[in-house]
Amino acid sequence: MQNDDYTYIEKQDKEIYNALVGEEERERKGIEMIPSENYVSRAVREANGSVLTNKYAEGYPGKRYYGGQMYTDVVEQIAIDRAKELFNCAYANVQPLSGAPANMAMYFALLEPGDTVLGMHLEHGGHLTHGHPTTSINKVFNFVRYQMKDVETGEIDYDELRRVAHEHKPKIILAGFSAYSRELDYAKFVEIAKEVGAYTVADMAHIAGLIAGGAARNPFDDGFDVITTTTHKTLRGPRGGMILVREDADIAKRINKTVFPGTQGGPHMNNIAAKAVAFHEALQPAFKEYAVQVLKNAKAMEAVFKDADIRMLCGGTSNHLILADVYGSLGLSGKEAEAVLDAVGITVNKNMIAGEVRSALDPSGIRFGTPAMTTRGMKEVQATKIAELMVETLRKDGRAQEEIKKELEELCEAFPVPDTFV
Repeated sequence: MQNDDYTYIEKQDKEIYNALVGEEERERKGIEMIPSENYVSRAVREANGSVLTNKYAEGYPGKRYYGGQMYTDVVEQIAIDRAKELFNCAYANVQPLSGAPANMAMYFALLEPGDTVLGMHLEHGGHLTHGHPTTSINKVFNFVRYQMKDVETGEIDYDELRRVAHEHKPKIILAGFSAYSRELDYAKFVEIAKEVGAYTVADMAHIAGLIAGGAARNPFDDGFDVITTTTHKTLRGPRGGMILVREDADIAKRINKTVFPGTQGGPHMNNIAAKAVAFHEALQPAFKEYAVQVLKNAKAMEAVFKDADIRMLCGGTSNHLILADVYGSLGLSGKEAEAVLDAVGITVNKNMIAGEVRSALDPSGIRFGTPAMTTRGMKEVQATKIAELMVETLRKDGRAQEEIKKELEELCEAFPVPDTFV
């Protein structure tokens, strides 16, 4: 990863310049293991910082409320067409600013206030936007939850899911997660949804890149109506959101209206250009190799944690992430584990686990994954080494932190962040 050109910022705003340079150094010298983070290409960063940041473009290609749209229309249509090709669907809205706004627009497109959504319980791997009591959307719609049948294997309790669906008659059955490390049975979701007349929506923010790369199953192949997603994480694009519709033109029309003017104003055209660039990268053969390698690296890390007798929720992983119970296994809280790993240059995030006995700000688990390290070109050998260094650091009974940090920095130097992926 070459240094960006901050010539004007350096002259104009030294404080921000110093922070940007510091972040570049942190990313270059450290191992990014947060599963929702990744590196983007130089081309994506250039598009995100382009002149399109100057342009208002309310509306959609060919139907704008401002003049001067000859290039914005081209850019957005390219992004739409590439998204449809990536995920094999008929409609795509690329304007959502992130995953939470995408989910909000989806809810308002498909529901009336007071309608019910059946989604995954947060402590069992779900996401805040799936109806957590602290979120604003929870004041508008009624959320009921399903969870794992066995937290040691990750098996979803589909019998209970069916029972709750028949009892509450949700308008949406929502598949998706932020801290669940196994695969979902999408066909089972569709089967249950048909029984109660519900829409099926998959929040694929975490695994969109795995789906696009053919390493994970596409919910559309099993008949899902809608997919919401972020465009960063495993998809390796700029921070943003997107809503995809398999085939229903009426749903697509309603979603377009709830994105604009329903929940957002002018789209961020610079960000949409960056999405288009990232989608082009994801359409290349190399991206399929990347997606497969993400899974291989996660399995390599799983083996190390299993050998170290550190409990993993769901018993391990079938995707890009691992959720480890460090408090139950090592007597170390998630907050403490995050801090001690950060000190040696390994970035993870503290995370609640099923049956959590601690607080959300200092929970029992840590969540980590392999998208970013795989972007650097690391494979199973390096994934194994990083996992071993994590275990050594967490146990606090091995080498000094500075020695481990030096070894990690040498590993990072051997696998620099690439500027291009094509």
